Amino acid sequence: MLFALISSATSRCRKSQSKRPFFALRDSASVKAYPTVLGLKGEDTQWVNVDLVYSEPSEQDWIGVFSPAKFNSSNCYPVNEPKEQTPYICSAPIKYKYANFSNSGYMNTGKASVKFQLINQRADFSFALFTGGLSNPKLVAVSNSITFANPKAPLYPRLAQGKSWDEMTVTWTSGYNTDEAIPFVEWGLKGDLQKRSPAGTLTFHRGSMCGSPARTVGWRDPGFIHTSFLKALWPNSLYTYKMGHLLSNGSHVWSKMYSFKSSPYPGQDSLQRVVIFGDMGKAERDGSNEYSDYQPGSLNTTDQLIKDLKNIDIVFHIGDITYANGYISQWDQFTSQVEPIASRVPYMIASGNHERDWPGTGSFYDTTDSGGECGVLAETMFYVPAENRAKFWYSTDYGMFHFCIADTEHDWREGSEQYKFIEHCLASADRRKQPWLIFAAHRVLGYSSDKWYALEGTFAEPMGRESLQKLWQRYKVDIAFYGHVHNYERSCPVYQNQCVNLETSHYSGTVNGTIHVVVGGAGSHLSQFSQINTTWSLYKDYDFGFVKLTAFNHSSLLYEYKKSSDGKVYDSFTVSRDYRDVLGCVPDGCEPTTLAS
Repeated sequence: MLFALISSATSRCRKSQSKRPFFALRDSASVKAYPTVLGLKGEDTQWVNVDLVYSEPSEQDWIGVFSPAKFNSSNCYPVNEPKEQTPYICSAPIKYKYANFSNSGYMNTGKASVKFQLINQRADFSFALFTGGLSNPKLVAVSNSITFANPKAPLYPRLAQGKSWDEMTVTWTSGYNTDEAIPFVEWGLKGDLQKRSPAGTLTFHRGSMCGSPARTVGWRDPGFIHTSFLKALWPNSLYTYKMGHLLSNGSHVWSKMYSFKSSPYPGQDSLQRVVIFGDMGKAERDGSNEYSDYQPGSLNTTDQLIKDLKNIDIVFHIGDITYANGYISQWDQFTSQVEPIASRVPYMIASGNHERDWPGTGSFYDTTDSGGECGVLAETMFYVPAENRAKFWYSTDYGMFHFCIADTEHDWREGSEQYKFIEHCLASADRRKQPWLIFAAHRVLGYSSDKWYALEGTFAEPMGRESLQKLWQRYKVDIAFYGHVHNYERSCPVYQNQCVNLETSHYSGTVNGTIHVVVGGAGSHLSQFSQINTTWSLYKDYDFGFVKLTAFNHSSLLYEYKKSSDGKVYDSFTVSRDYRDVLGCVPDGCEPTTLAS
């Protein structure tokens, strides 16, 4: 039975050195997992017990979670593949724990019971005991397989704004291709008759990946990603929805019921609340280890947003979404983690280096940071209202806010296609209806006291301010947000490296410049600040957190920075102004006039 679980490494390790597995199999070694069937009451996550016995226990013994249950346990050592990580197994485990985790007596008895929290990922699971640590793993025993009652079920809905204010998109993942079941969303105003809207279906294959580990050891079938467009929504109204699949035999498979509030009409005067952050990633609630396991603040940020969700209308996650870095299964982990948020409010994303960058694929930065994903996962797993989702720049409106979302992983310099988009997006804002103009991008194009930026002498991405600051100033951008640097920092209203407004906590009238905010501390390991005290930096925090904007009306805005650890406000300011203040003349941002009468 054990050897039936092991498949050939040849096709999976084309760019790696594959060795035959070293099986240290003993009659006294065993692994048992239970319950064998999960989700009998429709759950999409459940705890599993794994009991193991091994006659030669060691501190380096570990239990890996594999899905599908039949996996390749050979060692695939990387050859010039800098993004591959230990353990170098040809079928990368979804996650793992050491056998002595919460089992202090394991070294004496050789017995342990380990708990894992699994999510439905469209395939069965098995658990394997390895000795030799992560650097030289040797398979000892493999458990029985377990599965969810319906592994193909529609799961993990992600809402996003459509291309018009009265459109909401629903994206979800399932195991059903269109030749097996027809996807749709059943939805309507809460309490009213429900209607059905069809969904489009996408997927991708190993050949769509640009390099390793996404193309080799990190590959896992992503299932099918469906998107439905719910149109002609009434403004500020509560809708209910559920995802469905019509099977060929005429029966239906349904998701849980969800709800959302539709967007206000552009310019509508109502309470509107926006959350913005970058670089959150994911983490395992059961204490497991995983590849790229360096986002210690992720769960705290997620939980604070869930706790305050009734006071949030839309979320912007501006790049470095999952940190999967080519280990494809982690996109399921992330969409499951944010499902309580993304199923209720629009979850808008931007592209970061860990989504897009790969040499020779058209990314502006020629790095391997995406682990071979080269943008495919982000473009497919989440919807954004871009004209071309491979070019991840777009605009979107939410009531009194107008957002221009840039893609720093493509050229943004003057004369580029994206530069023209940014100028058009900023210029198209009707400031009488939408007085709050927000620019957001992943890498810091404005101002940051990050240690590495300071060493470069630029205090931002080289060429960033030089290319874009005249646009921010001309079109009077209120706040520019960035991720990439894993901390929090707020600047004064600044132009050409100079503060143009001496206020720090309350701005009134014409502000004269753009406030630049680094909000990349939502989860990933923190970034150090430079020791240089820059004149434009008002507040720094070496901690995990996020920003919340509250527009009370066309004249009043509240800005709050909250820590992920406790959800309390640690930095804030307010803006009070009238429409004439938005029209006011600012340095290098004055409309031409004539002396003619």
